[in-house]
Amino acid sequence: MLQEASDLRAEGADLHALLSTLDTATWWQATPFKGWSPFDVIAHLHVGDQAARLAISNADEFQRWLSARRSAPPNSGLPREQVETREPHALLSQWLGCLNELSALLERIEPDTRIGWVGPPMAARTFAAARLMEVWAHGQDIYDLLRRSRMPQDRIRAIADLGVRTFGFTFANRGLQPPGIKPHVRLTAPSGAIWEWNSPDDHNRITGSAVEFCQVVTQGRNILDTRLEVVGDAAQRWMAIAQCFAQAPVDPPRPGERAW
Repeated sequence: MLQEASDLRAEGADLHALLSTLDTATWWQATPFKGWSPFDVIAHLHVGDQAARLAISNADEFQRWLSARRSAPPNSGLPREQVETREPHALLSQWLGCLNELSALLERIEPDTRIGWVGPPMAARTFAAARLMEVWAHGQDIYDLLRRSRMPQDRIRAIADLGVRTFGFTFANRGLQPPGIKPHVRLTAPSGAIWEWNSPDDHNRITGSAVEFCQVVTQGRNILDTRLEVVGDAAQRWMAIAQCFAQAPVDPPRPGERAW
């Protein structure tokens, strides 16, 4: 069974539990992410999960959906325009049901199976990690709105790994030449375990909290608002613009913008 798929299911359940406590007014308040409301966040996740489910279950139909989406005129830009309901708890139920169906599909396929997507095809393990990253990162938007702390779990390892593996993409996505050396990354997991990537290098490294690293690579925090220790030019350049999601270049929040 694909662990990342089970982790995706668990992350969805945790976010669902939080959202189930929101009153109607809070559902429409602006989060720190693009001014989206929690409703917009879940609408965005739901549309993405519907597309992901289709990509796995019917590749031809997914390509038709993708072509239609690319040729459609731009809307207001708010995800609420892409879903059929405006009732928060109805949307919440629809999203969780779809997420669980997606997780079940991913749990049954081989980790290296290639899945077509908006960008290049991805291995199922990476595909599941990307959906996990989306749920976790956008969940942070809602925790930040509420000014609540969350209980991090070691399932964020897949997100940290995605962050490390997109080192080169971060630079290439901006038309920049990636540094010739990859920084050593040494992170402390929520459980206290130590996770490491790349060769040890005292002069080019990132050390500290895995949660904060994940917040930086998903652009939920500016590196200056964390306690991560960043040593060396390559590491500093990377952390200033880190982006683990496949999209046109996006700048991280300004220092202090999402710190509380």
